[in-house]
Amino acid sequence: MCGIFGVFNNKSAAELTFLGLHALQHRGQESAGIAVSDGYDINVRLGQGLVTKAISDEDLKELKGDIAIGHVRYSTAGGSNPKNIQPFFAHFYGGSFAIAHNGNLVNANSLRTKLEKEGAIFRSTSDTEIFVHLIARSKNPPPSHINLHKNDTEFLPLVFEAMGKVKGAYSLLILREKQLIAVRDPFGFRPLSLGKNKSGSYFFASESCAFDIVDAEYLRDINPGEVVVIDDAGIRSYYPFEYPQNLKKCIFEFVYFARPDSIIFKDYVYEIRKNMGRNLAKEYPIDADCVVPVLDSGLVAAMGYSEESGIPLEIGIIRNHYVGRSFIQPTQEIRDLSVKLKLNPVRQAIEGKRIIVIDDSLVRGTTSKKIVNMLRRAGAKEIHMLISSPPVISPCYYGIDTPTKEELIANNMSIEEIKNFIGADGLNYLSLEGMLDAADKTKGYCTACFTGIYPVLDEEELVLSEKKDI
Repeated sequence: MCGIFGVFNNKSAAELTFLGLHALQHRGQESAGIAVSDGYDINVRLGQGLVTKAISDEDLKELKGDIAIGHVRYSTAGGSNPKNIQPFFAHFYGGSFAIAHNGNLVNANSLRTKLEKEGAIFRSTSDTEIFVHLIARSKNPPPSHINLHKNDTEFLPLVFEAMGKVKGAYSLLILREKQLIAVRDPFGFRPLSLGKNKSGSYFFASESCAFDIVDAEYLRDINPGEVVVIDDAGIRSYYPFEYPQNLKKCIFEFVYFARPDSIIFKDYVYEIRKNMGRNLAKEYPIDADCVVPVLDSGLVAAMGYSEESGIPLEIGIIRNHYVGRSFIQPTQEIRDLSVKLKLNPVRQAIEGKRIIVIDDSLVRGTTSKKIVNMLRRAGAKEIHMLISSPPVISPCYYGIDTPTKEELIANNMSIEEIKNFIGADGLNYLSLEGMLDAADKTKGYCTACFTGIYPVLDEEELVLSEKKDI
């Protein structure tokens, strides 16, 4: 994943972007960056770690201007390297621009090789830099069916051509000296929304929770395949390709990544996650004393299970919120350590009880094993682990850190074997139909990590097994 945020027409653009990125911190914890334009120059500040560490008070004072974009990152394409911190900045014959990207390009390797053979020199290993080179090298006119505003005739055709060459998932924010541009791929893999505050400032964000922190109202999603431009002439929208009929929004956003207080893909994460818990209760009614969520991402599904089953909810595990999300930590060693630091049982709530533990997903199995062992030591009589999504059996090539089948426990073990591995008395997963029913399957979702069926894949790129960074 990653999180992107943008502001147009606000004198406190840098400060508001800082706050917006803070609200999106759950989407990436390795680095953060902000680019700001004062109408003439674009200035960029980048740093490693959480937003509060990566961007200092002194940085914010120096970032003057009323247009800004920002990015929080966790690695999926190119590795955890300081050179990959976004936004990227470039100056070329058409002027200057900065770019921030959430997603993953499945033809990144072939495009990079082609560009390097043509003389391009890359400073990073991130697939985002491919957009920089494609934009800078583009020479073609815009599609004939598009009537461009006079402010857009020089730069936007370059963006359109780049979109036509890449494959995969991308939500982009592009900052120019006097413009803010938002782009979403034609399949709509990754979320991106538009907001506005009472003073007339516009905002873009990966999730609507970032609008709340800056007192902006969610207006709408950026549509799949849409390019939105905002400048002093107003806001306008373009569709350089045919409007897609086969949408592939990432269902894992609802399962795990997005905050429950967000609107993404035009739906409330909270309600869909609760529906997943309700469907889990319908599929697996279990005689137990209480339902225990794995905080935080398992909480809402556990609430749905409790309401549907009538079994009381107990907070039997406490989470230390000063520790990052274990799933998106860069190494397994750190994941193992963060589990111990993050979770602790409440003995009074679970001792001597038959408990149903609800978690959102079971990817590698190591976290679940530690949770079960922890609950056993705290005196749980029975432990039934229920997962509010299907088994993850395939790598994701669209921006989630599950790059190899070897890492995915459900690809290598049966459910019974996984149950024995984690030490639970029972283990069950929500069915694929149950998950899609909770999110309204008619709206079009990518379920490749659960099915192995990929909507977009470059056959030359099946070697995408190395750790990625966006």
